[in-house]
Amino acid sequence: MSLAIVYCRASQGIQAPLVTVEIHLSNGLPSLAIVGLPEAEVRESKDRVRSAIINSQFEFPARRITINLAPADLPKQGGRFDLAIAIGILVASGQLEAPQLSDYEFTGELALTGALRGITATLPIALAAKAAGRQLILPLANAADAALISNSKQYTASNLLEVCTHLNGSAPLTVLSQETHLLASNDNNSVPVDDLADVHAQQHARRALEIAAAGGHSLIMMGPPGTGKTMLAKRLLGILPTMSEDEALEAASIQSLGSNGLNSDNWRIRPFRAPHHTASAVALVGGGSQIRPGEISLAHNGVLFLDELPEFERRVLEVLREPLESGHITISRAARQADYPARFQLIAAMNPCPCGYLGDNNGRCHCSSEQVQRYRAKISGPLLDRIDMHIEVPRVQLQQLHNATKNEDSATVRDRVNLARQRQLDRGNCVNHLLSPQAIDDVCQLQSHDRQLLETAIEKLGLSARAWHRILKLARTIADLADSDAIQTSHLQEAIGYRRLDRQIT
Repeated sequence: MSLAIVYCRASQGIQAPLVTVEIHLSNGLPSLAIVGLPEAEVRESKDRVRSAIINSQFEFPARRITINLAPADLPKQGGRFDLAIAIGILVASGQLEAPQLSDYEFTGELALTGALRGITATLPIALAAKAAGRQLILPLANAADAALISNSKQYTASNLLEVCTHLNGSAPLTVLSQETHLLASNDNNSVPVDDLADVHAQQHARRALEIAAAGGHSLIMMGPPGTGKTMLAKRLLGILPTMSEDEALEAASIQSLGSNGLNSDNWRIRPFRAPHHTASAVALVGGGSQIRPGEISLAHNGVLFLDELPEFERRVLEVLREPLESGHITISRAARQADYPARFQLIAAMNPCPCGYLGDNNGRCHCSSEQVQRYRAKISGPLLDRIDMHIEVPRVQLQQLHNATKNEDSATVRDRVNLARQRQLDRGNCVNHLLSPQAIDDVCQLQSHDRQLLETAIEKLGLSARAWHRILKLARTIADLADSDAIQTSHLQEAIGYRRLDRQIT
């Protein structure tokens, strides 16, 4: 046989499109050409593959070798194609019998010795191979990531020779089994997280955090330094429902594309991202010469916490507007484009003025009204309009802290959140913050007097139609926490109360 076809996968955002590696051997002067839009790392694979084949006790064919990576218009980068190219050359030259070659996909970088080195973004490749119904052979170094996927047939190998002996049936590789402890142990009930019981005397903020967790709502907290805004935000993870396996795999796939890779030990924990206020728009959205996901995508199915919100550059904050609505971000560059999911829960914190002490009883604030207005105007009206809940977190007197009774812990609050989430899923198969405008009328059937109350509030506060919908979604979540089939007047009044910062900031 002088022609072999091997399957591999490229990396394009969170997707792993199929790449068909076609290897053809023909007569002529010995040469090796790789076509199909390969980048420098892929073009250099010919030297790695040649040495790996020779050092694995095979013969590198002294013929004209043409390697086509199809489709031709898909950019290929990285060393992930090395293993597929080497297998294709061995099959095409008749040195390897692999009758079931079309049932497999291969990925991995080859060392000059023939050893297999790990690659990045293994999880999207393994998920795509499972969806295609093929068996995947990958480096042993990537076993932990691939083991997260249940009911898939995957093999890991240490070197090229092990792969060859598996394909010809002389020494089959062991099927990679899923690490069951990763599924059983890594949820919010077993991994230590900050407990909500540590927060004293901030009952209004605790209530808002519970509502935000129950309905997946975004939240902004305003208050002087030291009132517990950051403390509250960090404790949101402890009351959020555990991710489903599909949600966890999607979030883990994005983590595997990041610069720090994936930590498979806590893959079932919702991500919590807290970028510094000096972060650039690219750091937040993603991009770079080799496109990588940004903080908003790394927070997918988790929490994005922005502390000192007005200290972020305004143009950086404005990039949040689209993903807050759509739940995904598309990064376009001259040569390529990548689409990443970005369904995150935004939690933000800010001071009431530049010095932070506006309204404090000790009179420490000397900011003028113009300074306060200029400081708050750093947050645009369109961005604020997309944040569901606005609350004030006031300073707590020391006497209140000393006399504070024991608060509910995160586990108790999480039980109520889980019940409310389940009501939402049973009713509409989605969380309340994802309700479409068309579904709101069916889910939130207001009485005539409640509808009049809401219309009056919208008119007096000068809110938009978007804010109308967000108030209804918020009231629906409050009703779910109260185990109420219908939205009551008290639920609607509480929801309206969480929009009172609109007039103060804009």
